[in-house]
Amino acid sequence: MSAPVIVEATVKQTATLIFMHGLGDTGHGWSSALAAIRPPFMKVICPTAPTQPVSLNAGFRMPSWFDLKTLDIGGPEDEPGIRSARDDVHSMIQKEVSAGIPANRIVLGGFSQGGALALYSALTFDQSLAGVVALSCWLPLHKQFPGAKSTSEEVPIFQAHGDYDPVVPYKFGQLSASLLKSFMKNVTFKTYNGLSHSSSDEEMNDVKTHWEGQNMARRAQCCQIS
Repeated sequence: MSAPVIVEATVKQTATLIFMHGLGDTGHGWSSALAAIRPPFMKVICPTAPTQPVSLNAGFRMPSWFDLKTLDIGGPEDEPGIRSARDDVHSMIQKEVSAGIPANRIVLGGFSQGGALALYSALTFDQSLAGVVALSCWLPLHKQFPGAKSTSEEVPIFQAHGDYDPVVPYKFGQLSASLLKSFMKNVTFKTYNGLSHSSSDEEMNDVKTHWEGQNMARRAQCCQIS
């Protein structure tokens, strides 16, 4: 994996966002948009997925967190690849924890395939994170939940999806949110009318509002890093 794009905090860092891009993108694709909405005390890490063959795209090599075999929600999934990518995300989290940022001050986020990885990684992490931002995505290996869950049911999840998405169907987002709500206590699912497989200013503003609603700024006061 190539070096991630890092946007440092503009004041004393007390929180971290690790955000995974979608299929075929790079860490540069989201760094500017996230830097514009993150709190000043939050460092943003945007890793780039390894380049590998993707079955869904006739084996063409591109940045991908794991192989995508089909967009059928009941179809086969690349379980070894998903677990390997999850382990890489967990390693990034542990690196931040070792640097002095508590797990409950670390947010995982992602778009499309990256959002799927963020959801899976957060749910299977053995500590409670500050939250998850899951955009235009789905929950991978969903049949393994809630049994595969390792984290607290209190971890806040903000899931967003356009109802005009031709790539990851809106129904996939709805089904994933419904499943998540059956075993997680703090799940928000927001619909964006007319939005295709992309983001929007409204969505980004809602992400920012969600962070503020989770009292991250207030909690920063008790988590100062020396």
